[in-house]
Amino acid sequence: MDPRILRRGLLDNGYAELPITSEHAARLADLPPIHKDPFDRMLVAQAIASGMELLTADEIVALYPGPIRHI
Repeated sequence: MDPRILRRGLLDNGYAELPITSEHAARLADLPPIHKDPFDRMLVAQAIASGMELLTADEIVALYPGPIRHI
């Protein structure tokens, strides 16, 4: 699927984008070195800082403490 079409569909259905903030970046320093992928680490930091639950199929990402659920 074209990511632009997916994005538009999500926004049109009430989903909001979560920008990366300096608080999210600062939270990276608090994370243990479980996962080496910087994008995945940022998702974890965003979830923690924003008080949102992160759903993941990645067993390694699910090892982080915080609001993370392995699906």
